Amino acid sequence: SMMPNITGASQLNQRVAVLPANSQIVDVILNVTTAGDDSGAATISVGTAADPNAFLNAVDTKSVGTTHGTLDTEATNVSGADREVLADFTGATGDGTSGVASLTVLYIQNNNLS
Repeated sequence: SMMPNITGASQLNQRVAVLPANSQIVDVILNVTTAGDDSGAATISVGTAADPNAFLNAVDTKSVGTTHGTLDTEATNVSGADREVLADFTGATGDGTSGVASLTVLYIQNNNLS
């Protein structure tokens, strides 16, 4: 679990986790506990370097709430090499000064399904 930056200017490639090879992702959870206050849109996406929104796609960080990810084949099998899970925060105007969130990745090691 980690706390991504969701204030100010956009922050790309924030490392959420490094998953061991041959793992299966069970869930990706975003929990916004303090809503962001960017005067424009503010979103976070979570995925991999190859697919930046594989698990969460542009979730609004300006409202408090919990969002569970969408898990596709990239979650079913992390593959034969360790894989980074990355978060990209996009603040439209970059003027937000408050906002708190946590990201959690639940996975099972050595349980790839493909």
